[in-house]
Amino acid sequence: MSNPGNPSPTGSYLIRGATILGLETADILLENGTITAVGPEAETQAPDGAEVIDASGLIALPGMVDLHTHLREPGREDAETVETGSRAAALGGFTAVHAMANSMPVADTAGVVEQVLSLGERAGWVDVRPVGAVTVGLAGERLAELGAMADSRARVRVFSDDGMCVSDPVLMRRALEYVKAFGGVIAQHAQEPRLTEGAQMNEGDVSAVLGLAGWPAVAEEAIIARDVLLARHTGSRLHVCHVSTAGSVDILRWAKAQGIRVTAEVTPHHLLLTDEMVRSYDPVYKVNPPLRTAADVDAVRRGLADGTIDIVGTDHAPHPSEHKECEWAQAAMGMTGLETALSVVQHTMIDTGLMSWADFARITSFTPALIGDVPGQGRPIAAGEPANVILVDPTASRTVDPSKMATKGRNSPFAGLELPGVVQTVFYNGHPTVRDGRLNTPHPVAAKES
Repeated sequence: MSNPGNPSPTGSYLIRGATILGLETADILLENGTITAVGPEAETQAPDGAEVIDASGLIALPGMVDLHTHLREPGREDAETVETGSRAAALGGFTAVHAMANSMPVADTAGVVEQVLSLGERAGWVDVRPVGAVTVGLAGERLAELGAMADSRARVRVFSDDGMCVSDPVLMRRALEYVKAFGGVIAQHAQEPRLTEGAQMNEGDVSAVLGLAGWPAVAEEAIIARDVLLARHTGSRLHVCHVSTAGSVDILRWAKAQGIRVTAEVTPHHLLLTDEMVRSYDPVYKVNPPLRTAADVDAVRRGLADGTIDIVGTDHAPHPSEHKECEWAQAAMGMTGLETALSVVQHTMIDTGLMSWADFARITSFTPALIGDVPGQGRPIAAGEPANVILVDPTASRTVDPSKMATKGRNSPFAGLELPGVVQTVFYNGHPTVRDGRLNTPHPVAAKES
């Protein structure tokens, strides 16, 4: 690789010998933010001065899109900022993330979502798409300014009270009906509050032994069952956040068979970890929804493989150390996930033979961009498409060390694990934000325009 650490003076990059989606080896030419050629013509069309990148042994994938990220800003900058979260996202192979609404103030107005959008543009590492709250202050009492957020410069299309369930069925119905007018989607945190009062972990054998209040699977499943019926009634789009139980997969499979417009996500941690981890009483394993049983893990993996679950969403939830380094009952719920998502999905889904790298592109890029209606993201690696491309070494591995992560949060449940797959290079709109596995520079145009 020539000219390390700086943008190509011509704005052109010739990627040689990458295996696109793990299927075919080809050269890729990027020029001024666009893929201009793929295949033999990439070499012949490359202008003088184009930087050559040797991608032998690397897999070329479209930039990943996360539909579920907590960037905390504004108001909770001690946990994360848009800048630090964006850096973490870039290192993880993402070129777009959706910032959840539970900031302080809550992103329930056009003004706040536009602030988040501007912070993302100023950072320049990834495309930051604000998620609007469904209800004012996440209080579940009256609808937020859904139309104003949709019509704002932020062009919000995903609305969620994530962290809180829209438990009132009348309010949920109204929300679904409202967003249908502009093609929006309601992303539901499926948790019946009355069934989870004081819950600390999954309700089951382990919670009984440990004496911790349980979070029953039916609390998730009951809301999903209700909401898919509401989605059918309204003809609107429903997205189910962080599916975690076998019963939820069954309900979603039934709903899709009925033609109901529902999509769903699973987190990396629910693909790998079980409630057995809680025996350690280490609060790093405290999360909402909680880690479930091995049978649930198997069910969500198979649901993701067969398309019942559409995408992987990280639910990246950083916390200050003092909120995790305390007794279990007082600890905050949540785990970081942006910088380890690709590795966990490779480990659980690809290396197990359940999925291919082409499937990986579908669940981490194509489909989340479609659900979130994200312009320029989740596009094929083909001539004429935006140059959002990542290069991954699937044979490399690394031991997870939270202290070396870009996120402010150190609450990774994968600390100390050796995981496969290393993101080597990330092009965000044609600019290399990551090189050789390290942060390079943000997109200069994005930062300048903000």
